[in-house]
Amino acid sequence: MPMVPAHLHELALGMLQGGMRTADVARAINCNVRTVRRLRQRYRETGWTADRPRSGRPCVTTPAQDRYIRTSHLRDRHRMATITAQVTPGTHNHSISAQTVRNRLREAGLRVCRPVVVRQVLTRHHRQQRHLRAQTHRRWTRQDRPKVLFTDESQFCLTRGNGLIRVYRRRNERYTEACTLERDRFGGRASVMVWGGVSQHHWTELVVIAGNLNAVHYREDILLPHVVHFLQAHPDMTLQHVSATSHTARSVRDFLQDRNVSVPPWPAKSPDLNPIEHTWDLLDWRVRARAIPPRNVQELAGALAEEWGNISQQGLANLVQSMTRRCTAVLNAAGVHTRY
Repeated sequence: MPMVPAHLHELALGMLQGGMRTADVARAINCNVRTVRRLRQRYRETGWTADRPRSGRPCVTTPAQDRYIRTSHLRDRHRMATITAQVTPGTHNHSISAQTVRNRLREAGLRVCRPVVVRQVLTRHHRQQRHLRAQTHRRWTRQDRPKVLFTDESQFCLTRGNGLIRVYRRRNERYTEACTLERDRFGGRASVMVWGGVSQHHWTELVVIAGNLNAVHYREDILLPHVVHFLQAHPDMTLQHVSATSHTARSVRDFLQDRNVSVPPWPAKSPDLNPIEHTWDLLDWRVRARAIPPRNVQELAGALAEEWGNISQQGLANLVQSMTRRCTAVLNAAGVHTRY
Protein backbone atom coordinates (compact mmCIF):
# COMPACT_ATOMS: atom_id res chain seq x y z
CA MET A 1 0.00 0.00 0.00
CA PRO A 2 1.26 3.51 -0.69
CA MET A 3 2.28 5.80 2.14
CA VAL A 4 -0.49 8.09 3.39
CA PRO A 5 0.29 11.74 2.54
CA ALA A 6 0.48 14.15 5.44
CA HIS A 7 -2.56 16.15 4.30
CA LEU A 8 -4.74 12.98 4.63
CA HIS A 9 -3.83 12.45 8.27
CA GLU A 10 -6.17 15.19 9.46
CA LEU A 11 -8.88 13.98 7.09
CA ALA A 12 -8.68 10.42 8.43
CA LEU A 13 -8.75 11.65 12.03
CA GLY A 14 -11.84 13.74 11.31
CA MET A 15 -13.59 10.72 9.81
CA LEU A 16 -12.80 8.65 12.90
CA GLN A 17 -14.06 11.36 15.21
CA GLY A 18 -17.17 11.60 13.08
CA GLY A 19 -18.03 8.00 13.87
CA MET A 20 -16.87 6.20 10.73
CA ARG A 21 -15.51 2.69 11.04
CA THR A 22 -11.79 2.07 10.74
CA ALA A 23 -12.24 -0.09 7.65
CA ASP A 24 -14.31 2.60 5.91
CA VAL A 25 -11.69 5.27 6.67
CA ALA A 26 -8.91 3.02 5.35
CA ARG A 27 -10.91 2.42 2.18
CA ALA A 28 -11.59 6.16 1.76
CA ILE A 29 -7.94 7.21 1.96
CA ASN A 30 -6.63 4.07 0.20
CA CYS A 31 -4.48 2.58 2.97
CA ASN A 32 -4.35 -0.44 5.26
CA VAL A 33 -6.61 -0.73 8.29
CA ARG A 34 -3.61 -1.05 10.60
CA THR A 35 -2.32 2.30 9.31
CA VAL A 36 -5.51 4.00 10.42
CA ARG A 37 -5.32 2.29 13.82
CA ARG A 38 -1.73 3.43 14.33
CA LEU A 39 -2.74 6.96 13.32
CA ARG A 40 -5.50 7.01 15.95
CA GLN A 41 -3.21 5.55 18.59
CA ARG A 42 -0.49 8.11 17.83
CA TYR A 43 -2.98 10.95 18.17
CA ARG A 44 -4.17 9.65 21.55
CA GLU A 45 -0.59 9.43 22.86
CA THR A 46 0.98 12.58 21.41
CA GLY A 47 -1.93 14.74 20.27
CA TRP A 48 -0.24 14.99 16.85
CA THR A 49 -0.90 13.20 13.56
CA ALA A 50 2.47 13.74 11.87
CA ASP A 51 4.89 10.85 11.50
CA ARG A 52 7.53 10.48 14.16
CA PRO A 53 11.05 11.53 13.14
CA ARG A 54 13.03 8.68 11.64
CA SER A 55 16.75 8.05 11.72
CA GLY A 56 16.82 7.69 7.95
CA ARG A 57 19.00 5.50 5.84
CA PRO A 58 22.34 4.77 7.55
CA CYS A 59 25.33 6.58 6.10
CA VAL A 60 27.58 4.38 3.97
CA THR A 61 30.72 6.48 4.60
CA THR A 62 32.60 7.31 7.75
CA PRO A 63 33.65 10.85 8.76
CA ALA A 64 37.22 9.98 7.75
CA GLN A 65 36.06 8.91 4.30
CA ASP A 66 34.05 12.13 3.98
CA ARG A 67 37.24 14.12 4.64
CA TYR A 68 39.12 12.00 2.10
CA ILE A 69 36.47 12.64 -0.54
CA ARG A 70 36.54 16.38 0.10
CA THR A 71 40.34 16.58 0.13
CA SER A 72 40.72 14.49 -3.03
CA HIS A 73 38.48 16.79 -5.03
CA LEU A 74 40.07 19.92 -3.60
CA ARG A 75 43.48 18.73 -4.74
CA ASP A 76 42.21 17.71 -8.18
CA ARG A 77 39.25 19.85 -9.21
CA HIS A 78 38.80 17.84 -12.44
CA ARG A 79 38.57 14.51 -10.62
CA MET A 80 35.45 12.53 -11.55
CA ALA A 81 33.02 11.31 -8.90
CA THR A 82 33.00 7.85 -10.45
CA ILE A 83 36.76 7.50 -9.89
CA THR A 84 36.45 8.46 -6.24
CA ALA A 85 33.55 6.06 -5.79
CA GLN A 86 35.55 3.14 -7.18
CA VAL A 87 38.41 3.57 -4.70
CA THR A 88 36.26 4.35 -1.63
CA PRO A 89 34.86 1.26 0.16
CA GLY A 90 31.48 1.56 1.85
CA THR A 91 30.54 0.45 5.33
CA HIS A 92 28.27 -2.27 3.89
CA ASN A 93 29.44 -2.59 0.26
CA HIS A 94 32.69 -3.03 -1.59
CA SER A 95 32.35 0.47 -3.02
CA ILE A 96 30.03 3.43 -2.84
CA SER A 97 28.08 5.06 -5.66
CA ALA A 98 29.09 8.16 -7.56
CA GLN A 99 25.97 9.91 -6.30
CA THR A 100 27.14 9.35 -2.73
CA VAL A 101 30.38 11.16 -3.61
CA ARG A 102 28.41 14.03 -5.13
CA ASN A 103 26.26 14.22 -2.01
CA ARG A 104 29.31 14.42 0.27
CA LEU A 105 30.88 17.08 -1.94
CA ARG A 106 27.65 19.09 -1.94
CA GLU A 107 27.57 18.91 1.85
CA ALA A 108 31.13 20.29 1.84
CA GLY A 109 30.10 23.19 -0.38
CA LEU A 110 31.53 21.76 -3.61
CA ARG A 111 29.17 21.64 -6.60
CA VAL A 112 29.89 20.41 -10.09
CA CYS A 113 30.03 23.32 -12.57
CA ARG A 114 31.31 24.00 -16.04
CA PRO A 115 34.87 25.38 -15.85
CA VAL A 116 35.55 28.89 -17.08
CA VAL A 117 37.34 28.55 -20.41
CA VAL A 118 40.29 30.95 -20.48
CA ARG A 119 42.01 31.13 -23.86
CA GLN A 120 45.19 32.67 -22.46
CA VAL A 121 47.92 30.22 -21.43
CA LEU A 122 50.07 32.07 -18.90
CA THR A 123 53.70 31.08 -18.45
CA ARG A 124 55.83 32.09 -15.48
CA HIS A 125 57.19 35.04 -17.45
CA HIS A 126 53.66 36.20 -18.29
CA ARG A 127 52.63 36.06 -14.65
CA GLN A 128 55.68 38.05 -13.58
CA GLN A 129 55.07 40.75 -16.20
CA ARG A 130 51.39 40.98 -15.31
CA HIS A 131 52.23 41.28 -11.63
CA LEU A 132 54.78 44.03 -12.33
CA ARG A 133 52.34 45.94 -14.53
CA ALA A 134 49.62 45.69 -11.89
CA GLN A 135 51.97 47.12 -9.28
CA THR A 136 52.76 50.07 -11.54
CA HIS A 137 49.15 50.85 -12.44
CA ARG A 138 47.96 50.41 -8.88
CA ARG A 139 50.00 53.45 -7.89
CA TRP A 140 48.15 55.62 -10.38
CA THR A 141 46.55 58.67 -8.88
CA ARG A 142 43.22 60.11 -9.88
CA GLN A 143 45.09 62.64 -11.98
CA ASP A 144 46.96 59.92 -13.91
CA ARG A 145 43.97 57.80 -14.96
CA PRO A 146 42.34 60.33 -17.33
CA LYS A 147 45.61 60.76 -19.25
CA VAL A 148 45.72 57.26 -20.83
CA LEU A 149 44.04 56.33 -24.11
CA PHE A 150 43.37 52.58 -24.15
CA THR A 151 43.15 51.25 -27.71
CA ASP A 152 42.63 47.83 -29.25
CA GLU A 153 40.95 45.94 -32.07
CA SER A 154 38.07 43.52 -31.86
CA GLN A 155 36.20 41.26 -34.25
CA PHE A 156 32.41 41.05 -34.26
CA CYS A 157 30.64 38.14 -35.96
CA LEU A 158 27.29 38.31 -37.66
CA THR A 159 26.22 35.03 -36.05
CA ARG A 160 27.31 33.58 -32.75
CA GLY A 161 29.19 30.30 -32.73
CA ASN A 162 30.15 29.93 -29.07
CA GLY A 163 27.24 27.74 -27.98
CA LEU A 164 25.36 30.54 -26.21
CA ILE A 165 22.39 30.46 -28.57
CA ARG A 166 19.28 28.92 -27.00
CA VAL A 167 15.87 28.14 -28.48
CA TYR A 168 12.54 27.52 -26.79
CA ARG A 169 10.55 24.69 -28.40
CA ARG A 170 7.78 22.23 -27.69
CA ARG A 171 7.97 18.49 -27.92
CA ASN A 172 8.60 17.08 -31.42
CA GLU A 173 9.74 20.52 -32.68
CA ARG A 174 13.44 19.78 -32.76
CA TYR A 175 13.80 19.92 -36.54
CA THR A 176 11.19 22.55 -37.34
CA GLU A 177 12.42 25.56 -39.30
CA ALA A 178 11.80 27.98 -36.45
CA CYS A 179 13.87 25.89 -34.03
CA THR A 180 16.91 25.13 -36.21
CA LEU A 181 19.93 27.26 -37.06
CA GLU A 182 21.43 26.98 -40.54
CA ARG A 183 25.17 27.45 -40.81
CA ASP A 184 27.50 26.78 -43.71
CA ARG A 185 30.08 24.22 -42.64
CA PHE A 186 32.86 25.53 -44.88
CA GLY A 187 31.78 29.10 -45.47
CA GLY A 188 33.05 30.49 -42.19
CA ARG A 189 31.34 33.30 -40.30
CA ALA A 190 30.89 36.82 -41.64
CA SER A 191 32.62 39.27 -39.34
CA VAL A 192 33.77 42.87 -39.01
CA MET A 193 37.00 43.99 -37.35
CA VAL A 194 37.04 47.42 -35.76
CA TRP A 195 39.48 49.63 -33.86
CA GLY A 196 38.73 52.13 -31.14
CA GLY A 197 40.15 53.95 -28.16
CA VAL A 198 38.66 55.05 -24.84
CA SER A 199 39.77 57.16 -21.91
CA GLN A 200 38.07 58.57 -18.86
CA HIS A 201 36.93 61.76 -20.59
CA HIS A 202 37.34 61.08 -24.33
CA TRP A 203 36.96 58.36 -26.92
CA THR A 204 37.94 58.05 -30.55
CA GLU A 205 35.72 57.24 -33.48
CA LEU A 206 35.23 53.62 -34.40
CA VAL A 207 37.35 52.54 -37.39
CA VAL A 208 36.29 49.60 -39.53
CA ILE A 209 39.35 47.62 -40.64
CA ALA A 210 39.25 46.20 -44.16
CA GLY A 211 41.04 42.86 -44.42
CA ASN A 212 43.78 41.74 -42.09
CA LEU A 213 45.52 44.25 -39.86
CA ASN A 214 49.29 44.40 -40.34
CA ALA A 215 51.90 46.98 -39.40
CA VAL A 216 51.45 48.98 -42.60
CA HIS A 217 47.66 49.21 -42.27
CA TYR A 218 47.96 50.00 -38.57
CA ARG A 219 50.37 52.84 -39.27
CA GLU A 220 48.66 54.30 -42.35
CA ASP A 221 44.96 53.67 -41.57
CA ILE A 222 44.82 54.07 -37.79
CA LEU A 223 47.84 55.80 -36.28
CA LEU A 224 48.31 58.53 -38.87
CA PRO A 225 44.71 59.63 -39.47
CA HIS A 226 43.27 58.98 -36.01
CA VAL A 227 45.74 58.51 -33.17
CA VAL A 228 48.21 61.25 -34.12
CA HIS A 229 45.45 63.81 -34.59
CA PHE A 230 43.83 62.78 -31.32
CA LEU A 231 47.09 63.14 -29.39
CA GLN A 232 47.74 66.51 -31.01
CA ALA A 233 44.35 67.70 -29.82
CA HIS A 234 45.04 66.26 -26.36
CA PRO A 235 48.80 66.65 -25.75
CA ASP A 236 48.55 65.43 -22.14
CA MET A 237 47.28 61.99 -23.23
CA THR A 238 49.39 58.81 -23.44
CA LEU A 239 48.75 56.09 -26.02
CA GLN A 240 48.37 52.55 -24.69
CA HIS A 241 48.00 49.64 -27.07
CA VAL A 242 48.53 45.92 -26.56
CA SER A 243 51.62 43.96 -27.57
CA ALA A 244 50.23 42.60 -30.86
CA THR A 245 52.66 42.04 -33.72
CA SER A 246 51.14 44.85 -35.78
CA HIS A 247 51.64 47.23 -32.82
CA THR A 248 55.21 46.31 -31.93
CA ALA A 249 56.72 46.19 -35.45
CA ARG A 250 59.85 48.26 -35.99
CA SER A 251 58.16 50.48 -38.56
CA VAL A 252 55.40 51.29 -36.09
CA ARG A 253 57.86 52.03 -33.27
CA ASP A 254 59.89 54.32 -35.53
CA PHE A 255 56.74 56.07 -36.70
CA LEU A 256 55.64 56.79 -33.14
CA GLN A 257 59.12 57.80 -32.06
CA ASP A 258 59.42 60.33 -34.91
CA ARG A 259 56.22 61.97 -33.67
CA ASN A 260 57.26 61.90 -30.00
CA VAL A 261 54.52 59.44 -29.05
CA SER A 262 55.61 57.27 -26.15
CA VAL A 263 53.85 53.95 -25.55
CA PRO A 264 54.31 52.22 -22.16
CA PRO A 265 55.13 48.50 -22.40
CA TRP A 266 52.18 46.18 -22.14
CA PRO A 267 52.37 42.63 -20.73
CA ALA A 268 51.34 39.91 -23.15
CA LYS A 269 48.08 38.01 -22.60
CA SER A 270 46.57 40.60 -20.27
CA PRO A 271 43.10 41.48 -21.57
CA ASP A 272 41.82 41.72 -18.00
CA LEU A 273 44.05 44.76 -17.44
CA ASN A 274 42.60 46.65 -20.42
CA PRO A 275 39.20 48.29 -19.76
CA ILE A 276 38.48 48.49 -23.50
CA GLU A 277 37.82 44.73 -23.50
CA HIS A 278 34.66 45.33 -21.50
CA THR A 279 33.82 48.19 -23.86
CA TRP A 280 33.72 45.64 -26.69
CA ASP A 281 31.38 43.48 -24.61
CA LEU A 282 29.13 46.48 -24.02
CA LEU A 283 29.16 47.30 -27.74
CA ASP A 284 28.31 43.72 -28.67
CA TRP A 285 25.43 43.68 -26.20
CA ARG A 286 24.01 46.89 -27.63
CA VAL A 287 24.15 45.54 -31.17
CA ARG A 288 22.50 42.24 -30.16
CA ALA A 289 19.75 44.13 -28.34
CA ARG A 290 18.65 46.10 -31.41
CA ALA A 291 15.05 45.61 -32.46
CA ILE A 292 16.16 44.73 -36.00
CA PRO A 293 19.45 42.78 -35.87
CA PRO A 294 21.97 43.26 -38.68
CA ARG A 295 21.55 40.79 -41.53
CA ASN A 296 24.81 41.29 -43.42
CA VAL A 297 28.30 42.64 -42.92
CA GLN A 298 27.41 46.14 -44.10
CA GLU A 299 24.53 46.40 -41.65
CA LEU A 300 26.74 45.02 -38.88
CA ALA A 301 29.41 47.67 -39.52
CA GLY A 302 26.78 50.40 -39.51
CA ALA A 303 25.22 49.11 -36.31
CA LEU A 304 28.60 48.97 -34.58
CA ALA A 305 29.41 52.56 -35.55
CA GLU A 306 25.99 53.79 -34.44
CA GLU A 307 26.02 51.99 -31.10
CA TRP A 308 29.61 53.09 -30.47
CA GLY A 309 28.43 56.68 -30.58
CA ASN A 310 25.52 55.89 -28.25
CA ILE A 311 27.72 54.56 -25.42
CA SER A 312 27.65 57.05 -22.56
CA GLN A 313 30.85 58.72 -21.48
CA GLN A 314 30.00 57.94 -17.87
CA GLY A 315 29.97 54.23 -18.69
CA LEU A 316 33.42 54.50 -20.27
CA ALA A 317 34.68 56.51 -17.30
CA ASN A 318 33.50 53.78 -14.92
CA LEU A 319 35.48 51.19 -16.90
CA VAL A 320 38.65 53.28 -16.79
CA GLN A 321 38.20 53.90 -13.07
CA SER A 322 38.08 50.13 -12.55
CA MET A 323 41.83 49.93 -13.27
CA THR A 324 42.61 50.07 -9.56
CA ARG A 325 40.34 47.09 -8.86
CA ARG A 326 41.74 45.20 -11.85
CA CYS A 327 45.31 45.67 -10.68
CA THR A 328 44.40 44.68 -7.14
CA ALA A 329 42.79 41.48 -8.45
CA VAL A 330 45.93 40.60 -10.46
CA LEU A 331 48.14 41.24 -7.44
CA ASN A 332 45.95 39.12 -5.18
CA ALA A 333 46.00 36.33 -7.79
CA ALA A 334 49.81 36.49 -8.08
CA GLY A 335 49.60 37.31 -11.77
CA VAL A 336 47.21 34.56 -12.88
CA HIS A 337 43.71 34.90 -14.31
CA THR A 338 41.12 37.13 -12.64
CA ARG A 339 37.38 37.60 -12.94
CA TYR A 340 37.98 40.54 -15.26
